[in-house]
Amino acid sequence: MSNSTLSGSRPITLCVNGHNRTAKAEPRVNLADFLRHELGLTGTHVGCEHGVCGACTVQIDGHSARSCLMLAVQAQGMQIRTIEGLADKQGRWHPVQQAFKELHALQCGFCTPGVLMSVVELLESHADPSEEQIRDVLSGHLCRCTGYQNIVRAVQHAAAAIRASHEHE
Repeated sequence: MSNSTLSGSRPITLCVNGHNRTAKAEPRVNLADFLRHELGLTGTHVGCEHGVCGACTVQIDGHSARSCLMLAVQAQGMQIRTIEGLADKQGRWHPVQQAFKELHALQCGFCTPGVLMSVVELLESHADPSEEQIRDVLSGHLCRCTGYQNIVRAVQHAAAAIRASHEHE
């Protein structure tokens, strides 16, 4: 009997950042740990493991979700977008990533990937979000470094940059 049979692990296939990826997952492994340890996508961080801090946020089928609260086997066949999937095919950063860098909104960086995934979803559905809408999205993330002022400014800056790029298309 193989080790995978004894442990109960089984192959699962996910579409991660546009590429089908197959690896074995034990039924008890959460999606965040699967992404980090089985697929080597270490940008997704695990903070509280209770879905409170938001550090593990990824997009699942186009919506932000806490990957520490979902078992990897539940994600079979789903579209997963992680921080590694935000840059374009030429490696240019997403406008949100660029704005966070330019406006010093990265803080220590631990919670940043999760924040970015939520903000990208916000900007994909609201081209010109109000400060209240931005702060509402950010309320799902705990940044222990400092306040959120530069993060809010970066989101506003990114929104303007995205709108401007759409006007030139």
